[in-house]
Amino acid sequence: MNAKDLEKYSSAITLSDMEVFVFPELMYSLVLANIMSPLLWKWRQVDCFAKLDGKTSYRRLMRMRQYIMDEFDFNLDLETWGLTKQATEVERFRHVIRPEQIAASNALFGYTGDQYYFDVDIRKHFGLDKYDGDIIPYWKTETVEAMDAFRFKPGYGKAAGECVSLATLYAAAAFIVCGVPLEDIYLILTPLHSQNFIDMQDGILTNNRRLVTKTMWFNGTEISYKAQRALRNEQVTIVAHPSGYIHCFYDDATIDPKAYDHFTHRLGEYLSTDPTITSFASFLRCQTQYQKCFQICRDCHGQPQFLKAETLFSYEHGSPYKIGDATHDKLLAEVHDEDFVRYEIPGRVRCDRLDAFLTEQKPNLRESSGREAMSRFLEPHVPDAGKMVELLADFLHIQPRLPGRQKSFKTVEPIRLSVDQSREEIVAQLQSMRQTHPTVDLAFYALRDMETCDWRPFVKAAVERNPVSLERAGDKPVEEVRAWLDGLESASIYDGNRLAQPDEVANFGRGDGLEKAFLLANVLRRRDPDRPLQLIADRDKVVVRGKQEFAFQSTKTLSAQVDVSEDGSIQTK
Repeated sequence: MNAKDLEKYSSAITLSDMEVFVFPELMYSLVLANIMSPLLWKWRQVDCFAKLDGKTSYRRLMRMRQYIMDEFDFNLDLETWGLTKQATEVERFRHVIRPEQIAASNALFGYTGDQYYFDVDIRKHFGLDKYDGDIIPYWKTETVEAMDAFRFKPGYGKAAGECVSLATLYAAAAFIVCGVPLEDIYLILTPLHSQNFIDMQDGILTNNRRLVTKTMWFNGTEISYKAQRALRNEQVTIVAHPSGYIHCFYDDATIDPKAYDHFTHRLGEYLSTDPTITSFASFLRCQTQYQKCFQICRDCHGQPQFLKAETLFSYEHGSPYKIGDATHDKLLAEVHDEDFVRYEIPGRVRCDRLDAFLTEQKPNLRESSGREAMSRFLEPHVPDAGKMVELLADFLHIQPRLPGRQKSFKTVEPIRLSVDQSREEIVAQLQSMRQTHPTVDLAFYALRDMETCDWRPFVKAAVERNPVSLERAGDKPVEEVRAWLDGLESASIYDGNRLAQPDEVANFGRGDGLEKAFLLANVLRRRDPDRPLQLIADRDKVVVRGKQEFAFQSTKTLSAQVDVSEDGSIQTK
């Protein structure tokens, strides 16, 4: 394994935001690692999913949303995985991508977004404003085991993860638990967010812990508005799929071009809707300043009654019923009689006439003629109707900035897994692909499968990119560090012969003896970098040798010898 590959494969262990950006194949490697995880397959036995056996994938997916909402927190503590330096990270990847490209598209390296983000001070929103200097946080993506282990971290009490972790979790769980084919799931990354597009019905987007259907996307609520921010305001940097990936900066792409064209078309359909009375009501729900220009008309025993639009919108609060959809009449039934008047309110557009106009004329607001027709209809009662129509057109259609189609598409073997396969069959199939498929091979490193992986990437990550354990050790004498490790629960968050990194041990307060030994090795390496370091694992016995020798007991059954020289080079036997 050469130096470049060692950097990539060690990145599959730590999976920082920048590492995924530089090595886009890592995104799907983590999805595959989660698919191979026994933890996710246990979800099939959870009562709420077992009851839905045989039901549609859509119904199971909607139940999945509630399960993730109940069991997971969204974690935006950027210091969870410690701090690093911009210069260090840029230097690591200088041979792959130019520093100015990183700065233009990564929030930790100078990216602040487009005008929307300047307006809301997005760096302050994410807590990035305190990292104006060279010091930045590691923004690491967690495996499903690490997400689940947040239950053990003080201040949490349930599983947790950041947006990329939740996106990869959703992709794997949708496949395993809901029976959604991987070919129907596209992972979308932007500089500040990660979402999935699921090609089902009219389309579904994941947004952190939530799922957003097309109806929800255009309902005009605050939650939907937040879900739209990334695709409205950011360049999509990566799209990942079982057929491959496409990256905004790299000339080569491995995604099947037909799959990418299909995704582009289907996402475009999802992000656009026609002007109807329902979508117009949703627009007024978020652009409240225009509600005063409209009135609702209803028939009461053959006589018309009128109601200010803003009054009816106020009744939506706390009600399951909404204006303009199938529950519209039920909402009207909740309105107090004294809120209605028997005369048409001057200076307001009647929504029944607006409905007739939209139904009959079907104005295409993506064309100037349609916008002009809409403006003429509204102008008698809406000040600066042209501006309102522009806002309406923007609300009804989002043009995502996807990676360009002008790429050199490289043919790679697609990853074809079936929802009918068992976990064992999937692992065996992926094992058979490792020699010819780098993304699949990287998945076993993200899985931490130490029985079949070269140990050097794991060791490199352990002694170079685990600052939390160093901070916890502080300046304690090494004997006190050892005593602290002995006091941690002797249990790994990973099953079998898979291993946690030192910072996972430190954050979650538990680890197998071999994992604790790697944490101690990280501390010794940092304190005495000019001294060779050796770790020997002999099934249940582990020894760390630096200036002193320390022994640990392990329940893992791994055997290896690791030597880290003064210059940082790593040898394994």
